[in-house]
Amino acid sequence: MTISETQSVGMIGIGLMGHGIAKHICAQTEYSFHFFEHAGNQPVDDLLAMGAVSHSTLPGLAQAANIVLICVTGANEVQSILFGNEGLADYLPAGSIVIDCSTGLPDRTKQVAQTLEERKIRFADAAMTRTPKEAEEGRLNLIVGAETSVFDTIRPLLGCFSEHITHAGSAGSGQMLKLIHNYVSLGYAGIMAEAAATANTYNIAPERLIEVLAQGGGNSVVLDRFAPYLREGDISRLQFSLSNAAKDIGYFIQSCGGSDVSNALLDQLCRAIEHNGGQPSVLTLTDFYVTQQTAH
Repeated sequence: MTISETQSVGMIGIGLMGHGIAKHICAQTEYSFHFFEHAGNQPVDDLLAMGAVSHSTLPGLAQAANIVLICVTGANEVQSILFGNEGLADYLPAGSIVIDCSTGLPDRTKQVAQTLEERKIRFADAAMTRTPKEAEEGRLNLIVGAETSVFDTIRPLLGCFSEHITHAGSAGSGQMLKLIHNYVSLGYAGIMAEAAATANTYNIAPERLIEVLAQGGGNSVVLDRFAPYLREGDISRLQFSLSNAAKDIGYFIQSCGGSDVSNALLDQLCRAIEHNGGQPSVLTLTDFYVTQQTAH
C-alpha cells in the first residue's frame, strides 16, 4: 500500500499542535480526513467546513481511515488509545499505518511497534519540534522512527504539515532524538529564564539584555521565543507548558539515566510547577527565578 492508494487519513488529538496538522491535511484534496471527537480538541468548525468527518468512537475512526495520526500528551495516552478498552489496534485492518506524533518513551514506543507489527499494522513515531505557531503555518519539524519502506510511504503525508523531516532510524529513534532535542532546548530555556531574572534583579532593562545576547553567543531560537515575553508578557512564541516540559525531561532521564544537569533541570521545573501551576508556559520560569532571587 502506498500513500497514493491511501486516501483516508484519521487523527486523534486536535490540540494546540494537532489543529494545525489537521488543517493542512484537510487542505490537500487527495485525502479524506477523519478525526476523533474529544473534549480536549481545539475548536473544529473550520475543519468540518473543509470537509473533515468527526467520529465519536475509536472503532468508527478505525473503520474510516487506514492511516491514523496520534497527537496526544505521552506514552500512557498512546497505549490507552491503541490497546485500551475498544482500543484502535483491535479495529484497524491489516496493512494500516499508525503514526505517533506524541513525545513518548523510546522503549515503550518500540514495544508498541512490535505489538502492532504482530497484528500486521505498520508503525512510525514522528515526534514534532517547534510550536503551535509553526503547526498552524504547516512548518513543523518532524523526527521519524520507522522502517524505510514505511517512511517512504508516509513522507508525502508528513510533508503536508512540516518544513523539515529527519529519518532518525527504526521505530523509537524519532522519540529518542526528540527527547535529546528537548533536553537541549529546555536546558537553554532554563538558563535563559535565570539570566532574565538576574538582569531584572540588577535593574537591567529587558531590551538591553535581549540586545546584548542577540549580538553575541546568546543569540538563539530560545532567545527569539523569550524576547516577546520579556518585553511585554507575550507567551505566543512558546505555548509549551511547564508540566509538558517536566514530563519530557523526566522521559529523558528515564531513558538515558540522570546527570547532575538533567536532574537539576527537572528539579527546577517541578519547583516552578509548585509555584506557578503546571499549565503556564515554560517562559514563566523567569517569574519563578525572580521570586527565588527576591527571597534571597
